[in-house]
Amino acid sequence: MKSHVRTLQIAFTYIGTIVGAGFATGQEILKFFTQYGQWAVLTILLSTILFIWLGTKMMIIARRIEAESYEDFNRHLFGEKVGSSISLFTMVILIGVNSIMLAGAGAIFQEHLGLHYQTGLLLTLLGSYFLLKRGISGILQMNSIVVPLMLTLSLIIIFNTFEIPNAGRFLFLDTDSSIFGAWMSPLLYTAFNLAMAQAVLVPLARHTDKERALVRGGILGGIGIGFMLLAAHFAMSSQMPGILQFEIPMGSIAFRLGTLVQTVYLLLIFLEIFSTFVADIYGVGEQLKQHLRIAPSLITPLLMLICYLLSQFGFSSLLSVFYPIFGALSLIWAVKLLRTPWSSPPHNKNKSSIIGSDGKNISSISPKPVTRFTRK
Repeated sequence: MKSHVRTLQIAFTYIGTIVGAGFATGQEILKFFTQYGQWAVLTILLSTILFIWLGTKMMIIARRIEAESYEDFNRHLFGEKVGSSISLFTMVILIGVNSIMLAGAGAIFQEHLGLHYQTGLLLTLLGSYFLLKRGISGILQMNSIVVPLMLTLSLIIIFNTFEIPNAGRFLFLDTDSSIFGAWMSPLLYTAFNLAMAQAVLVPLARHTDKERALVRGGILGGIGIGFMLLAAHFAMSSQMPGILQFEIPMGSIAFRLGTLVQTVYLLLIFLEIFSTFVADIYGVGEQLKQHLRIAPSLITPLLMLICYLLSQFGFSSLLSVFYPIFGALSLIWAVKLLRTPWSSPPHNKNKSSIIGSDGKNISSISPKPVTRFTRK
């Protein structure tokens, strides 16, 4: 029973880490898939296969090499020097994107709840801080609540779309976009999101007792991501091309379903931002603990302060600029992961602390020594 619970926790955390503000609003799906018309279903299928394959492979390798953070994982892929440089670059991306996420949370409080923008930022930071005090178990439990709600809303939107006369357009939607662009989009999208998700999935794998749970969780998580991509594409295709004018495409669909669905949708957008923000701060914190000679309890507040200061520059158009650029750079990372052989399972049987499916510490494999570079 515990192994099944752990599998679901991994799957939900995988989905919750990939799904952020751009996904929930529909902007990502519109830009990377729906705009390519009849090709979108096939490219979503390709993206789903890559999420299943590469996401699962990343977690299994991370567990077998006993990686404590994504820096350890990148060193395994690229070697010490290049891996450390890529990890530093990844950290900058994570902090920058999560600053945009935080600004988006403030915008939700301001535009839909009538609260001050700064109040929204501070409430988000406060909630994140207390959740992060629970470590990886807090992230698992949060996603176990948020992701089922997201999947339920996706089902509601699908059933509602079936009643629309243009529901079948997603299979035959015309497009002026190039075929090359259509098939590059899922590669860019998947590479970027997996490169970001490693901040959480690597330490999650390290703290998972059984490899089988990672395999099942990776498969279910990848399928769940593909299902949500297809559901959103199905709904938005029925509204093409008019839906292109909306900054929050999925919002225009949810708002037609009544006040209750509208309220739930807005809550889910915030929770998407919140869950991604918390998970990425945790991942960056795990990396910085390997380098900074300060109390670990100070690292999380320091990261949050940096994100808060950067969030003062606003949220909106940066999302559409950052994702394609970082996605292209992440292609190198994804290709390297694709070509890296599966590592042998660890043989060291010494005991150390690991998180079980109930969030409690259980025995596991102790980490092997990792050479670190620190300034003196």
